[in-house]
Amino acid sequence: MQPRYTDSLDAITPNMLTGFFEGWPNPPSPATHLQILRSSAHIVLAIDDERNRVIGFINAISDGILSAYIPLLEVLPEHRRQGVGTELVSRMLGTFHDLYMIDLTCDPGTQPFYESCGMMRSTGMMCRDFAHQSGAV
Repeated sequence: MQPRYTDSLDAITPNMLTGFFEGWPNPPSPATHLQILRSSAHIVLAIDDERNRVIGFINAISDGILSAYIPLLEVLPEHRRQGVGTELVSRMLGTFHDLYMIDLTCDPGTQPFYESCGMMRSTGMMCRDFAHQSGAV
């Protein structure tokens, strides 16, 4: 099965966004997930048309002039290591290729994946309020 890639949310419903946020203790609901995607500057989805299901996604927020930030990239477990994540990152980096900076924060274990996509390691700082992990109320 080759997924179809799109940057459109046309016909995407919350029912198509189940199974994401693996390991999150307080994940966003599929409806909130759809709101996150709608509020993003750009998104790319990998869709399994046979099952009418999103199998991977990436989103970015951006000022459209200088910088973009990629907060989320996820591929459903049964579709990992098949090139879906690499394709999603490639398409997102291509969208913002003319910007000065495209940043993301990731766990050390995923740094080699992002390096294979042409990104470089950096250091950063962050704040997390896990009480709001499922989405702002």
